Amino acid sequence: MKHEAAPELTGDSYLTVREVAAYLHLNEKKIYALVKDGAIPATKAAGKWLFPRRLVDEWLMESTHGGVLTDRLIVTGSDDPLLATAVALLAAEVGHTALISICPTGTRMGLELLSRRRANLCAIHWGQDTLADRLHTQIVRQYPGHTSWALVRMARREQGVMVRPDLMGTGVTLDELIGGKQRWAFRQEGSGSQHFFQTALFNQQVTLDGKAVVATALSERHSASLIVQGQADCAPGVRSAASEFGLKFLPLGWECFDLVLPQGVYFRNLFQQLLAVLGGQTLRDIAASLHGYDLELLGRVISIPSD
Repeated sequence: MKHEAAPELTGDSYLTVREVAAYLHLNEKKIYALVKDGAIPATKAAGKWLFPRRLVDEWLMESTHGGVLTDRLIVTGSDDPLLATAVALLAAEVGHTALISICPTGTRMGLELLSRRRANLCAIHWGQDTLADRLHTQIVRQYPGHTSWALVRMARREQGVMVRPDLMGTGVTLDELIGGKQRWAFRQEGSGSQHFFQTALFNQQVTLDGKAVVATALSERHSASLIVQGQADCAPGVRSAASEFGLKFLPLGWECFDLVLPQGVYFRNLFQQLLAVLGGQTLRDIAASLHGYDLELLGRVISIPSD
């Protein structure tokens, strides 16, 4: 049987399926399987798969025993005051020996970045705490690469509405806040806080006039800062962010705040150090002072059902 010669790689920015198969010494069927699982960096253009050579090289290095990018932890996804503090403390602890950074993007965008291997860890929250195990696994399974991910609980958080202090009297209800002339800052599409708030509006059969929405906030702290700066009066968010900025808070329920990450990252020292910081007395004292946290289930691993 005559075998075709392997295609010569030219160093171009993108490789075809045939070229990447030759580069990795795999057959093309295996390449398509890796693409389906979201395991290899790829993009589709004009109906065919292309593979960024630089990202394929990074993927190869990352796949080596122990990985070569173990000196960094890039955190994205949902914003949280306690997680941000833990990341800052860990960064100070490791100093120049590793890169620890956080970029809050909201749940949906964070998972997209994780699936594209642009981040190592994504924080998510989506709906009531009693439904979190099911809802979080459902949303995670929508993204390529989830078969190699782990889902780890960080905390339960109290969700609600952050309110300008002078507007929050005793016994104020959501209906009264909605029915007044308050200016609202809403979160961006794909945000867990916005989803929680809209679900509460639906469940209480309350409607907010779109004209009352004067700003779009990109994180919990951005929402709170818009209120403090006088650009808005109310915004969906968590109790801890309201406490951090000296705002009043109308509770609407509890949610779970979870961390999604590749299984290989879970066993790295940096992530285990982050869990240790989150579980330490310093962070527990901060959580108590901010209010709205329950850390009892910190570190619990939640199973992601296979497809």
